[in-house]
Amino acid sequence: MKYLALPAVMIGLAPAALALAAENRAEERTVLPAAQLPTVQVTDTAEDGLGLSLPSTSGSRTGITTRDLPASLDHVSEQTWQERGDSRMADIIGRTVGMTPLSPTSYSSLSFGSRGFTGTNSVGIAEDGVRLGVASSTTPYPSNSWGYERVEVLRGPASIVYGTGTVGATANIVRKQPTRESVREVLVGTGSHGTAKLGLGAGGALSDTLTYRLDAYGHYTRGEHDISRASGGKLMSTLRWQPTAALRMELLADISDERPARYFGTPTVNGSIVPELLGRNFNTDDSAIHIKDKRVRARAQYQINDWVSVSNELYRFKADRYWRNIEAYKYNPAAQTITRGDYIELSHDLEQTGNRLESQIKAGAHQLVVGWEVNRAKFGYASSGFDYSTTLPVEVNYQGWDNTSSLIPRFNTAATTHDFYAEDAWTLGDRWLLLAGIRRDITDFDRKDLVGTGSFGKNLGGTAWRLGLTHRLNAQTNLYGQISQGHDPVTNVLTLNLANRDFKLTTARQMELGLKQQFGQGMGEWTAAVYHIEKKDIITRDPNNSQLSVQGGKQSSQGLELSAVMRLSPNWRLEGNYAFVDAKYNRLIEAGGMDRSGKRPINVPRNMANLWAHYSTHNSLGRWQASLGARSVGQRYADTANTASSGGYTVWDAALSWQPQPRATYRLSLRNLGDKLYTYSAVSSAKASQAYPGEGRRVDLTAEFTF
Repeated sequence: MKYLALPAVMIGLAPAALALAAENRAEERTVLPAAQLPTVQVTDTAEDGLGLSLPSTSGSRTGITTRDLPASLDHVSEQTWQERGDSRMADIIGRTVGMTPLSPTSYSSLSFGSRGFTGTNSVGIAEDGVRLGVASSTTPYPSNSWGYERVEVLRGPASIVYGTGTVGATANIVRKQPTRESVREVLVGTGSHGTAKLGLGAGGALSDTLTYRLDAYGHYTRGEHDISRASGGKLMSTLRWQPTAALRMELLADISDERPARYFGTPTVNGSIVPELLGRNFNTDDSAIHIKDKRVRARAQYQINDWVSVSNELYRFKADRYWRNIEAYKYNPAAQTITRGDYIELSHDLEQTGNRLESQIKAGAHQLVVGWEVNRAKFGYASSGFDYSTTLPVEVNYQGWDNTSSLIPRFNTAATTHDFYAEDAWTLGDRWLLLAGIRRDITDFDRKDLVGTGSFGKNLGGTAWRLGLTHRLNAQTNLYGQISQGHDPVTNVLTLNLANRDFKLTTARQMELGLKQQFGQGMGEWTAAVYHIEKKDIITRDPNNSQLSVQGGKQSSQGLELSAVMRLSPNWRLEGNYAFVDAKYNRLIEAGGMDRSGKRPINVPRNMANLWAHYSTHNSLGRWQASLGARSVGQRYADTANTASSGGYTVWDAALSWQPQPRATYRLSLRNLGDKLYTYSAVSSAKASQAYPGEGRRVDLTAEFTF
């Protein structure tokens, strides 16, 4: 019975599919090149469309086009996010279909929910196809879009491409590449709350064989709330050497330094924000957050002959992170007091070194990829004691850090992971493409406690696979289906402890059916997908002893996702997406024997939608474009008992751009036009009941120049 919803939705699409299939009889049968369905010449919508005609390695290492991929993949170009007035990566990813941002807009960590699964252990972040290291549910990089050309989001289990921790989705952020054409870019911006930003970009040729790309960015804001000042900067660089058409080598070096806002939300009552407490910051005035990242990569690619190529990527990432904050708040309306807890002072020292060796082989109708990736992550953790709280009257502003516990090193961990993978895109006749892949991840983990006796070692292993089939109904329309399996850790691998050392990886299996279509000679594109995901072995309590945590819980989701872009005329363009998610715990027992089976997971809405309308025109003053957008998110729960609820919301945004000449653009962006009060994400527990409120009305003005 659990899969009946999938065929039911597809029946609704059947009339359109049958009508399209009727056109097949009038088409000539053609011979397909390997691993690619026939190419259709249509008007280019790649920059402001869904990118269906573009090849992508975000959804498959074989590099087949998005239209041929038997999976749901979103594409957002730099032009698209600029037209919407977006620059924060959380906003860009959060507008893709079915993605719900969980971290506050004032903080730079990238945490999302997708297809009913939430957090950095289920929704991954990658840059140029390499997963970024995660420690204690923190992924702060990259926080802004400067230096990147597009974002691609693969929805559903993505372990076949990205490894463990990707059951909900994975966002791959693709950086700008060196070119032989000389380019200079400047961005200057200002806005509400004393916001200022400056971006510089440059690229070009240094010689006949050397090209480069440099991007620098800095920002500052006073913040929307008390003591929520934020600032930071980054430098990204790429040097490419290409002595022949067959050989290419690159060296990439990046550095970033961020001091995000020290704001952890506002107290709530039954999941609802208390308006009179808004604007206040219940953190201490001498709180601190400091995040530093360094990244170095070396790439080499060699085309041995027409059918074999080999590539290698060596990388090293280092992150130093420090927090000192009061992060948990609970409001007592009767006593008019605020209890502050989770006095957290801690530091992370994360190093990740790895290498990926890969070969692509074209043989007849097959396009095969085989590879081996090994990486070693080392993590050092230091903290003060957390068991400290204070209760003060509401009107008292908290000043000074009075947790006298010292910051001491607690433990060091190391994880060495070997990933072996193979994937084949096989063209079957002139209308079918079969994509099959398998990946085996093996992790050797070691923990050394510096305080106490919790040292141990263990091995983790997971097998991911995907079998997908794409059928070309006609030159513009593809149907697809896939079955896939992925895996997530029960908690972040680098912070495993004695309490969860005996747990294995959770396993998730998905079935997905979908349609992708271009229409109107390239004037529009739309996609539809229905899916069912079942995740097993989540942590629950022993039915016979509720004090004992065991694996054996189950969580599932099924839903519908729709995306469309339509150019109504040379002046008008519409973009939109909608997602329906039916997510629940099939089997979950919590402390005290409380049965949460049938309940919806925390911060998972049933309905989400985004809509944008763009109008552009030319006159004697130049090119103008006006854009109006809306984001709608349904009601969510802040606890697993589904008793504390955050209401749904719809927020309107707008943008206006003026291009007096091709190399200069001025943009005015307005966020939350109605200054609506809404909840971004919330939590309700014994020690904390608080929410991150959505950002209030904001105005930004930017000027962009190219030379």
